[in-house]
Amino acid sequence: MNNDHRVVLAGNVIVDLVIDVPTLPERGGDVIGTRTELYAGGGFNTLTAARRLGAEAVYAGVHGTGPYGELVRASLAAEGIGLVLPERSDGDTGFCVALVDEGGERTFVTSFGVDAHMTSEEAETIAASVRGGDLVQVSGYSLVMQVNGPLLSRMVAGLAEDVRVCLDPAPLVADIPAEVLDPVLARTDWLSCNAREAQLMTGMAEPREAARVLRGRLRSGAGIVVRADKDGCWLAAPGLHDIVHVPGFPVNAVDSNGAGDAHVGAFLALLGRGASAYDAARGANAAAALAVTRRGPATGPTSAELAALLGEERSTALGLT
Repeated sequence: MNNDHRVVLAGNVIVDLVIDVPTLPERGGDVIGTRTELYAGGGFNTLTAARRLGAEAVYAGVHGTGPYGELVRASLAAEGIGLVLPERSDGDTGFCVALVDEGGERTFVTSFGVDAHMTSEEAETIAASVRGGDLVQVSGYSLVMQVNGPLLSRMVAGLAEDVRVCLDPAPLVADIPAEVLDPVLARTDWLSCNAREAQLMTGMAEPREAARVLRGRLRSGAGIVVRADKDGCWLAAPGLHDIVHVPGFPVNAVDSNGAGDAHVGAFLALLGRGASAYDAARGANAAAALAVTRRGPATGPTSAELAALLGEERSTALGLT
């Protein structure tokens, strides 16, 4: 299969500070954390998932000068992920504090840095770096930003037709202004969202019906993936009238953090290898299943690990063996 198509993230890679706590503190209170981890997060998880399956992956976003920016660049380099923009000298990369209680519930506080203040010149540099055949990943987390959103929306709308745009609307999709979101939807080739996000966008709780409504919001020939966790996903593939269910893989999950990112990254990497939409979705389901068996956010599998779960016939079809 052809593996020359790059996965390009036009979004944000920030730092995650994860603290395990017995319970959330009351207003004005304090608790003692039991475990703390610091690592690259955000779009890093998607890029890593694609890279580990052999795709060339590129971060086309803003990164700052300081300890968080250095951590982001070191993490990207360790995974073999390229950069488009030079580091900004006017501030550090942002971070997200995640408090995880004993029940596994996560509470987030995000503080953005220079990554939330893209310039028009940087947006133009990103647009100029995109090649024909690239798969450009855009996240709702970036579109909701007051500065970055309009710039990325205009950039995406102007991309050449031989570039495939994938939108992951993210949990804050309801907060993205219509004047920012609508041009991106009009240019989207693949929309990948979870069931909750699909419901926010359509009012439909049932994933199949949500996919049907979303198909009407996208341009002709666009595809839709509605992720349903352990139940796999629902796929509306270009050129096919029916919306099909793609089964998931039963596993013993220990950490669901980053599973959606692993699914998106794997799906794009497999599409870039020339896989059919169904085969790419099946492989993405397997990648997400493997990701939740490991602790941490960037837990997407390697090609060999994915092949072991999928079996010889499906792995051969995906070019993994």
